[in-house]
Amino acid sequence: MTATRKPPQTLKGVRVLSLALNLPGPAALMRCQRMGASCVKLEPPAPLGAPAGSSGDPMAWYKRGAYDELHLGVRVATADLKSEKGQKALHRELAKTHVLLTSFRPSALRKLGLDWQDLHQRYPALSVVAIVGAPGARAEEPGHDLTYLADNGLVNGLELPPTLYADMGGSLIASEAVLQATLLQARKGRGQYFEVALSDAAAYLALPRHWGLTVPGAAVGGGHAGYRVYPCKDGRVAVAALEPHFAKSLCVAAGLSDAGAAAMMNPATHAAIAGYLLSQTRKALNKLALEKDIPLHTLEK
Repeated sequence: MTATRKPPQTLKGVRVLSLALNLPGPAALMRCQRMGASCVKLEPPAPLGAPAGSSGDPMAWYKRGAYDELHLGVRVATADLKSEKGQKALHRELAKTHVLLTSFRPSALRKLGLDWQDLHQRYPALSVVAIVGAPGARAEEPGHDLTYLADNGLVNGLELPPTLYADMGGSLIASEAVLQATLLQARKGRGQYFEVALSDAAAYLALPRHWGLTVPGAAVGGGHAGYRVYPCKDGRVAVAALEPHFAKSLCVAAGLSDAGAAAMMNPATHAAIAGYLLSQTRKALNKLALEKDIPLHTLEK
């Protein structure tokens, strides 16, 4: 589901050039475009064997619809940065760019003549937001969303996570870095360098678990009877009645009198609420949520 509300045009007048492929960089560029930035992306030529009319960005092969949505409003051009012609095209764009967005390893950037020190000397007002896998000396290490999540305790059992948390979290941090760069450019009059590590994004998303909030048995880790996913008569129901007034409404509906904090952690309370919800249809629970102001969301089986 995509948000349709148009955000404030905070980056209006800012020109962002992206060389970033796959998901984190394009997702960050999409956010910048929605914030009013003028966005340009240079892609490599499509490799041999790619589908006809394909882009040089692998996302266009994985899921064309996703690629199209990510690049809505973005001017996309092809440039082989390893060639003299491609380098000329790149530097024509850089000469009029405020923020450059990359997602290459540092060694690849150096080979392309895009090391920060060299760029800063040639374009003092240019800022760079470099998306990497891991920070600092680990930026050369291979990795992907799944490995960064696993390293931060966010992969359970053999199931894949339902979305690409590190990639999307990294895109948020990268678009935040574009905003920071724009503010600092205006204040200091020179370009800034930001490194955005996807492993750091995963670590940030994992903080509630690191703090013990979501470990099994904790209040939001299944220990609180008002904050769980239960089966209902014709599906499932995600209940988030964590605050005392929400928990009380849920307990009253389930025929329970004691809705204190200690009671909500009691196995007997869990059993009573589970039994009540199992007897209700999704339609009845949706009605209950509206009438009794209980935060819940019903789901299919």
